[in-house]
Amino acid sequence: MRFFIDFVRFGSLDGDTPRRAGAKEIATTIMMMMGLMTTRVSATTPTTVSTTTTKRRTAWKSTTLLKKRVSVSTPLRATDDADGEVDPEEIELDAMERMDKTMDSIARDFSTVRTGRANAAVLDRIEVEYYGAATPLKTIANASTPDAQTIVIQPFDKGAIKDIERALNESDLGMTPSNDGNVIRLNVPALTEERRKELAKLVSKLGEDGKVALRNVRRDAMKAYDKLEKGGTVGEDELAKLKKGMDDLTASYVKKVEDATKAKSDELQKV
Repeated sequence: MRFFIDFVRFGSLDGDTPRRAGAKEIATTIMMMMGLMTTRVSATTPTTVSTTTTKRRTAWKSTTLLKKRVSVSTPLRATDDADGEVDPEEIELDAMERMDKTMDSIARDFSTVRTGRANAAVLDRIEVEYYGAATPLKTIANASTPDAQTIVIQPFDKGAIKDIERALNESDLGMTPSNDGNVIRLNVPALTEERRKELAKLVSKLGEDGKVALRNVRRDAMKAYDKLEKGGTVGEDELAKLKKGMDDLTASYVKKVEDATKAKSDELQKV
């Protein structure tokens, strides 16, 4: 702008003196062109929104966002979590899982009952007083069966060999350990008729313990069903069906325990 003012006042920028009227015409033309450009630019500029309209739009957006946040962050009320209760199907699945674990435990216990052949699993129930704490033998020594009548125990710590020997002597294995200072050997004797009867009684007891564990699982499931009925989640007829199903499930697992007990007892009777 300063350029055009000087041009009009002095006629030129280099000291010459052209006609002042011609300079004015040129300056006027340039100013008109600049005005036209300004008009075009202002025409393309968005119209300013009034303060009232802006506030209304802001309030609408805030309300919408609030509704969206509530719908996302607030979970739907689930019937199976209403009052700490669970779905009946979940109760049955939990009971089945616990019963399966009971069967696994029974199988492990049966494997610890020796027969006439060497089996390192018979040592799984042995605990050793190691540094003042009852410690499973299998965690402080390695056991192997080089032949059908011998079990060899290799302690990880030779200082524990006396403790291991003592634990074996105090156990119900019916085998006398032999300690050579490095390893312990157990010679598996042939089962006498008396010993077979003793082991058969042990197997029977382990089987009964397993049945008790299964019945405890059933008891917990029945209490959970009663809680559903009191809370109004299930009706009286449905409760009766659920309990009948749990009784049948328990009976099937008890039958499995009885079959496993008989199979182990029969194994003990084989020479």
